[in-house]
Amino acid sequence: MQPSATSPSASASGSGSGSASDAVLIDYDAYGIAGVVRITLNRPDAFNALSETLIAQLQAALSTVAQSDARVVVLAAHGRAYCAGHDLKELRATPSLEFYQTLFGRCSALMMTIQRMPQPVIARVQGIATAAGCQLVAMCDLAVAADTARFATSGIHYGLFCSTPAVSLSRNIPRKAAFEMLMTGDFIDAAKARELGLINHMTPLDALDTDVAALAKRICEKPAAAVAMGKSLFYRQLEMGIEAAYQAAGQTIACNAIDPVAQEGMQAFIDKRTPNWRA
Repeated sequence: MQPSATSPSASASGSGSGSASDAVLIDYDAYGIAGVVRITLNRPDAFNALSETLIAQLQAALSTVAQSDARVVVLAAHGRAYCAGHDLKELRATPSLEFYQTLFGRCSALMMTIQRMPQPVIARVQGIATAAGCQLVAMCDLAVAADTARFATSGIHYGLFCSTPAVSLSRNIPRKAAFEMLMTGDFIDAAKARELGLINHMTPLDALDTDVAALAKRICEKPAAAVAMGKSLFYRQLEMGIEAAYQAAGQTIACNAIDPVAQEGMQAFIDKRTPNWRA
């Protein structure tokens, strides 16, 4: 069950009101839609850079929501930037291999949490997303961006090849396009990001919430079990050979088909009526 939705801006722990010290805020039943949870990066003065604190709070928020009855997660951000990647001031203040390995390991675990949670995650991108911020967009299942948003894997400008962002970027867009972004650090605009497949939809900034809410609502209208099963299968089969992928898909659809929700959906199709998912 999800925590109470009475507080519009709960902290990453899921209780109490958000404060200036919260690096992450949670809004249950966001956009007035039951089951939609909006998680917001809240370091606007630091361009929502992924500090140790933000990573820890975002991991806690996602883990909590993953175990709730939420249907869709929207990952948003406050301020001009969506996410400017890792906090380079923090990295420079602790020049330790052990610290770097731990930090990047926690960030990678965070990214995998997004993929492994049963709810679809929509990135709501209102500003620039660079380096690990671009990785965050790529790891989300879906992305809607303002037409003024821009994207880059810009670490190369500072002697840091965006190694971990390369993992998600190369799985979202064509190889040569990904390689060019990684090697040049150049920005691409929202239109190019949509053309390459990094984002699903581009919209004027003042329509961003409307379009995000509409997408979330369409998903919420579908049976939760089928959505969760489908998301899991989608990512598992991508990493398999085609024969193994078909085996996994066949087993998944068989288990899906025997579920009472799917049985009702098939009967509704035969009867030419709207499915009663609660039947």
